[in-house]
This record gives sequence, C-alpha cells and structure tokens, in this order.
Amino acid sequence: MGSVENLWVSVAALLCLCQRSAAQISYSISEEVHKGTAVGNIAKDLGLNLHELESRDLRIISSYSKQYVNVDLRTGLFFVNDRIDREELCPQSPQCFLRAQAVLSNPLSVHRIEISVLDVNDNSPVFIEQSYSLNISESMSPGERYPLPIAEDADIGMNTIKGYKLSQNAHFSLDVQGGGDHGMSAELVLDKALDREKQPFIKLILTAVDGGKPVRSGTLQIRINLLDTNDNAPVFSKTLYKTSVREDVPKGTAVIKLNATDLDEGINSKIVYSFMKRGNADVSHIFYLNPETGEITVRGQLDYEETPAYDVRVQAMDQGPVPRSAHAKLLIEIIDVNDNKPDISVTSLMTPVKEDAEVGTIVALVTVSDKDGGNNGVTHCKVVGSVPFKLKSNYKNDYSLVVDGPLDRENISLYNVTITATDEGNPPLSSMRVITVQVSDVNDNAPQFMEPVLNVYVKENSPTGSVICTISAIDPDLDYNAKLTYNLLDSSTKNIPITSVLNINSESGDIVSLQSFNFEELKTFQFKVQASDSGVPPLSSNVTVNVFILDENDNSPAVLAPYSEHGSVNSESIPYSAEAGYFVAKIRAVDADSGYNALLSYHLSEPKGNNLFRIGTSSGEIRTKRRMSDNDLKSHPLVVLVSDNGEPSLSATVSIDVVVVESSADIQTQFRHVPIKEDSFSDLNLYLLIAIVSVSLIFLLSLISLIAVKCHRTDGSFSRYSAPMITTHPDGSWSYSKSTQQYDVCFSSDTLKSDVVVFPAPFPPVDAELISINGGDTFTSTQTLPNKEKVR
Repeated sequence: MGSVENLWVSVAALLCLCQRSAAQISYSISEEVHKGTAVGNIAKDLGLNLHELESRDLRIISSYSKQYVNVDLRTGLFFVNDRIDREELCPQSPQCFLRAQAVLSNPLSVHRIEISVLDVNDNSPVFIEQSYSLNISESMSPGERYPLPIAEDADIGMNTIKGYKLSQNAHFSLDVQGGGDHGMSAELVLDKALDREKQPFIKLILTAVDGGKPVRSGTLQIRINLLDTNDNAPVFSKTLYKTSVREDVPKGTAVIKLNATDLDEGINSKIVYSFMKRGNADVSHIFYLNPETGEITVRGQLDYEETPAYDVRVQAMDQGPVPRSAHAKLLIEIIDVNDNKPDISVTSLMTPVKEDAEVGTIVALVTVSDKDGGNNGVTHCKVVGSVPFKLKSNYKNDYSLVVDGPLDRENISLYNVTITATDEGNPPLSSMRVITVQVSDVNDNAPQFMEPVLNVYVKENSPTGSVICTISAIDPDLDYNAKLTYNLLDSSTKNIPITSVLNINSESGDIVSLQSFNFEELKTFQFKVQASDSGVPPLSSNVTVNVFILDENDNSPAVLAPYSEHGSVNSESIPYSAEAGYFVAKIRAVDADSGYNALLSYHLSEPKGNNLFRIGTSSGEIRTKRRMSDNDLKSHPLVVLVSDNGEPSLSATVSIDVVVVESSADIQTQFRHVPIKEDSFSDLNLYLLIAIVSVSLIFLLSLISLIAVKCHRTDGSFSRYSAPMITTHPDGSWSYSKSTQQYDVCFSSDTLKSDVVVFPAPFPPVDAELISINGGDTFTSTQTLPNKEKVR
C-alpha cells in the first residue's frame, strides 16, 4: 500500500478540483484510498456555512449497497466512508463514476454528485493458465508465427498491459501487436530452423508487463514440442471475419460459416475448426462451431445489454501426423432489440405532504433507466391522470416529483400518483410506477355551526342547573385541529353578566342555567357562544343564541279597586224596581302572567241556586236576570270567582253584598262609596301613565319584531321556531297573531299589565276569525277558543 499512498500524494492536488453547476458537483479520487480521506469541502462547494449543514440536515443518498462516501456535518468535509475498488465498481470500463445525491431540507434541494474514480496500479497482469504447450513441426521455416495466449489486467489506462517480453533463446522471437480497441496480442516468430533430433522441446517464459509505477508483471511457462513434418498449414479465406446478429434470434440460427483450405492431401488436409480461448472469453456456451463444416450457430441466449460484441479467435487444424493450424479473428456484433422496459425507481420519498405545501415542493426523487442502447434506451417520463403533481427534470433521467396545485386533505387525503416511462423503441415499451402520497392536515378550517342563529325556549321557574340547550359545531380537520372547546362570549342582559346567568361545558357544549328564570321579569335575552379548535393558531366561529322564556301560570288573578280580594265584603245597592239586565257592579281583575295564563273569566260561586243575578264571564259585569219579587231577600251576598285560563287554573274571590232598596233615591243615600283621597288619585294616575307608556313601548317593539320576522321569512331563512303572539294595545284591546291570522279582543284599561306574550311553538290553531269586545262591556264570539270554552 506504500505505492498507493505515494500515488495518492501525487494526485492530491486533483482531489480539491471540482466542477460545480446547477445540476451536479464533480470530484475526482483514486481508488483504494484510506477510509476518512477527504474528497472535497462540500459545504464550500454548495455555498453553505457549517451551521446550515446541520440545520438543513444534509444527507448523502446513493443506490449502492455500500455507503462509499459521506459528509462530516461539523467540518463540511466530503470523505471516503468505505473501501473503493474501481475494478469492482466498473469492471472492464475505461471510465468509472461513483454517483450520489446531496439532499438538503428546509427548504428541500437536491444536488447530484459525480465522483470520478481514478485507477491505481493495484492489479498485476495474469495469464489464465500457468503453462502453455505448443506443437511445432520441425520442418517449419523461419518466419512462421504462432499466436500466444494473452494476459488480462483489471487495471485501465497506463496501468494496463503495455507489452510482452520473451526469455532469451536461439530460435524464437516475440512480435507484439497493438490491437487498438481489440487489445494487444503477441505472436511467437520462428527465427531459426528447428531440429527435433538435437532438441526435442524448448522451454520459454513469456512475461506481460503493465505501464504502472512501479511496474507489475505476470509470466507464462511455454513448452514447445517439436513434431515431425507436415509441410502445409490450413489457410483461412480471411484473416478477419465480421458479422452481426439480432439479440432476439432463436437458438440454432446460423451466424457465419468459416472457410479454410489445406494444400496437403489425405489426412493432412482434413481440417477441424475450433474456438481458441482468450482469457475468460469463452464463447462456446453462446455459439456452436461445427468442427467439420466451420458453420457457427447460436447456442445460448444473446443479450446486447450484457455483451454488445464478441471478439473471437478461431482455429483451423489439419489432421496430419504433425497437425498444422491456422488462426483468424471473428468479430460478432449483437444488434440491439427493444426488449427491456424502462425501470422507474424512487430514491427518496418525502411523505406525508402538508396540505398547505407550496407549488414546487419536492415530494419524491425519481430515476428512470433503460438497459437498451440507442433510441431503444431513450426514455420519456410523465405523470398520468389529473393530480396536483408533476415531474420536474433534474439531470438526464433524474426527476423530482413536485406539487403542481393546491392540496386539500378534507377533500382528498391520499393520492396514488401513477408515473409512466416510455422508450423510443419500435415498438416502444413502457413501465408504470405508483407512488402513494399522503396529505397531512393543517388547521385551515374554522369550526362551523349548522345555523348562525339558534332560538331556545325555556320555561320559567325551571330548576337551577338544568341544561337549556346543547351547542354543537363541526370541524373537518383532524386530531387537535378538530378538537373543539366552547366558551360564552362576554355579554350582559339587563346589566347582568351572562356568566352569572349561564354556564357552558367547554367540551360537550351543554349550556346550564345558573338561576331560575321569571317570565314577568325577563322575557328574552341573547348571547353568543364561540367554538374554537385546538390548532396552531386556533380558529373559531360564533353562534348567536336567542333565549325565549316561556310563561308558566304562576300568578293568581288580582282584583282591582274599588273591590278587594281575600274575602273582604263590599256593598252595592239596587232598586226594587230594577228591570232584568240592570247593571249592579263591574269586577275588574288583572293577571301578571301572559297569554292564556292571563285570560280571565268571572263566575258567581255563592249563593248556590241564586237565580237573581248573573255575571259576564269575560266582562265581569254583574246584572240582574229578572225583576225582583216579594219573595226575594233584601240582601244578597255574592261571591265572585275570578279564574285564569292556565294549566292548572289559578283564581281569586271577592265578596259583594247586594242590598235591595225601595227606590233610586235611596240608592244615592245608601250607596257606599269608597273614599278617594287626593293623593290616591295621584298614585292611580301615575300607575296608569306608567302602564300606558310601557304598553306603547312594547307595542312598538312588537311591531318592529313582526316586520323583521316577516322580512326574514321572505328570504327563506326564518328560524325553525315560530311562536304565536298576543299583543295588548293602548286602547285596552289585545291581538293574537299566528301566520297570517289575527284576532282582536278588547279589555278595559285595567288589564293593560298583560302586554305581549309569546307562546311556545307549535301553538294550537284558533278557530275564531274575529273576537271583539264592543265598548269594553260586551264580549261576543261565535267561534271556539283553544281551551274549548265558549266566550260570551
């Protein structure tokens, strides 16, 4: 190895010379150098600093079974990692290249590296056989020539065989001929006539030397046996035979026929043809030479990709007592046939690919090769089908599979990219390779609610801690990008923070009430819920929730002045002469509830069997049924029961003593008036003013809401919940509306506390087309209300 080291020192200057281009970096290095020997500074050649080598994760990729070269990320040196044997890498090749690829990440880039492996003289010339025997007739004249076996040297260039030497002798000399592309040959030349009687055999030593420094050599022992006379040797018609044959011809196909003649007669002229061995070039398993006819036929399988041509030595030998022979060269060229499909190999696959990868991002490195020659080995590669990927040519048959369009994992999470390679043969051959590319998720989708606005209906007095609704959103992303959390956005209702009224489970979306709701205090409120995913950065969206409190019948009717409830007794007087239908008194009551829960009816409950008085069920007016008789009592205690229409119904009672007097004048003196103080009128006026303003404001808001609902229905996006409404007007009337129907009812001004009521959907249909109270006194109807009671 000392000579190898000296040679390395001599070419050390060449190791730093590299050519760099946009496509590849070239180096040169001698074979058999020690492991760790520097090839060059790849960091400098790539224009990178040492920090970038590690941060961008420089890797050396090759298709060899050994990792011949590698890079030191700390120093940037490109060094030999394993023993390099040129003869092993590139046998019988004048040039040898070691190819690799340098792959950088962040961003990804690929650089082709081509290392020229220089030959060193590490192989000596070798003869296949250690000894060689040659039979020569003693009658041979000077000038006869005898081809000798040639030596083989695995080295190339100056290190291969440069000449032959023959040991000193008295009869033979050596003629060395340069064979050009066909190698060097040596022939033994007879210089002096032979005499078998004086010397029956001659021993010679043939030495083959190469041109390396130091020179290496190999020897062959030659034994020449002198035979008796056979004066004429066979002669070939040509010294060089040339022919060609297609590689796909069947066995038995004739290739060429040799022709040799011998001027002798008899057995000395009978010629036998045979192949001569030249080193390892034994063609007897490929071709068959008929020893008698000289015809050569195909015996084995021809393969242009393995051997494009055969250089064969043939011999024609006669059958005389001392056989004589002739030799000729035969060159058989193999014609290439397009019998090899292109081979597609993927050297590096970077998968999965993020769905937000930019156009031009490298996904895989693809190499295409074809063993055929000429146009049969020229290939074209492309991606088949409509996929967001394409092939980008790097260098000759090296390609990069890159992103060529937008990726969306939510639509397609996996691509089977089909690559086809086709050669230019006739007919062309093609091959296909499918590369599976997975698309990884990025957080590019915000959570989505089914509807932008949700309407929730909650009964008043519902228990604290009950779930009023569950908010749910969907996110088409994956894993943490689709893991949702729910939060209440800061807002307030009636200056009360929403977080003190409601709480939300951040994982399930369950919204829980933190207090019980009272319809009389709060009829509706609004808040927003935000759904956020767990991506980086997180994405979110909001939904508006409208909460409508549904009225429950939790308030009993209240009797208005001048009458009071709780069993107090009030007095009214009527004349004895009163006719049927005489007005006695009018009971007024209100209910803090709304809708049907505030729809009141009046009944006389005491005394039973009394047939003198009747009360208007809806108006509360007490009138006489008939004229009085002498049998009637002078004092009639009446108990009026005021009931609402809720489920279950709540009621209040008021007692009135009706006193019968003789004349109308007595009524003036006996009629009991409730004393009204001046400040009482002032309080009552204040209450009425507040009630009128409240009702007017609520009516205006209701009208605006109704218009908005109508418009919302027109564009087809109205909420799936639709509730009927009962609206109280400033004049004491109320209207019930559902869809396009409206019902008007007139109450006295004492009932103005019941203003607007929203019933939960679906609301039972009302049969009445029009309900009205004439003058606030008479309530007439010909239709049936939902509670099946007739209203008079």
